[in-house]
Amino acid sequence: MRTAVRLALAGVAAVAATALFATPALASTPPAGFGHSTPAVFVQTDGLGGNAVVAYDRAPDGSLHQAGTYPTGGLGGALAGSVVDHLASQGSLVSDRGLLYAVNAGSNTVTVFLIRGDRLIRLETLGSGGAFPVSVTTHGSLVYVLNARNGGTVQGYLRVGDFLVRVPSWNRALGLDANLTPEFTSTPGQVAFTPDGSKLVVTTKGNGSAIDVYGVNRLGALTAQPVKNVEPGAVPFAVTFDAGGNLVVAEAGTNSVATFSIHSDGTLGLIAQAATGQAATCWIAGAGASFFASNAGSGSVSGYSDTGSGALAALGNTATDAGTVDAAATADGGFLYVQAGKAGIVDAFRVGAGGSLTAVGSVVVPGATGGEGIAAP
Repeated sequence: MRTAVRLALAGVAAVAATALFATPALASTPPAGFGHSTPAVFVQTDGLGGNAVVAYDRAPDGSLHQAGTYPTGGLGGALAGSVVDHLASQGSLVSDRGLLYAVNAGSNTVTVFLIRGDRLIRLETLGSGGAFPVSVTTHGSLVYVLNARNGGTVQGYLRVGDFLVRVPSWNRALGLDANLTPEFTSTPGQVAFTPDGSKLVVTTKGNGSAIDVYGVNRLGALTAQPVKNVEPGAVPFAVTFDAGGNLVVAEAGTNSVATFSIHSDGTLGLIAQAATGQAATCWIAGAGASFFASNAGSGSVSGYSDTGSGALAALGNTATDAGTVDAAATADGGFLYVQAGKAGIVDAFRVGAGGSLTAVGSVVVPGATGGEGIAAP
């Protein structure tokens, strides 16, 4: 057993070393004076003819002002049947420790950008390890990508400096039914590490209505098979975590938000469930001591308090522009930015101490109708 572990560690180290020597060192060095120190928000267009990330300066009042557009070098994609949510996923644009990861669903690739204030430097575009990537998650030096088509796969990478190294043995097939229709409700919705990095969570939406939980070993590899937590009729779509590490899920089938404890064996225990009273509750984002679920069919977000115990206390609904999809909050929880996919709009809100939302403006993102993916580093 010890020999096997040593061999595995040596293999990962060799891959990492190869990447370090093979990658151009100067690629991560920005020009002098590159980028502004103004806080930024980044929005993915998911353009079918060419994906891009649009950067916005965030003013002290939370309003957004366009600063630049950065092609990813890949193509966006649209799942069959989708209208306001072409990727039908959460986590398609993710920032972590100075890097921004964008999926290119139409070309089966992932792009890595270096963040410098409100500016981006494209470092690399690499294969996603499957078909139609829709979601990314990170923990320390580990990065996993969720691919939605052909039954779904997850692919793992090792971050080495500012670059990714794909580890072929860190690929797992989800084994979902690739023939179910409509496609946009039958493909997996999100991949997410638990806060401690010990588990990887995948939502299957209408394809089995399950939350799959993989174990993650100390090398970063997943267990061969996940624990499947089936929620008949719930259609688990997107997830986040509360302050206590409990799983918080947006359930599209019941238009609800539910919280679960995550047991050491990968099984889930229901703590609470609350109906939003809205339509197409699919996305969810944490902002300080609150959660906000996006309701695509109602043009609204539903707020809930975060006690860290999994209890849910409703804060009410707030109107957005039509086709409410993905959302992101600033690190301090002071502002929430919500994508409205029907017209490619981002609505900005100031988050009050009790979770109240006050609108502070909206922007139309060029070429982002139906697009998803937003990050507020």
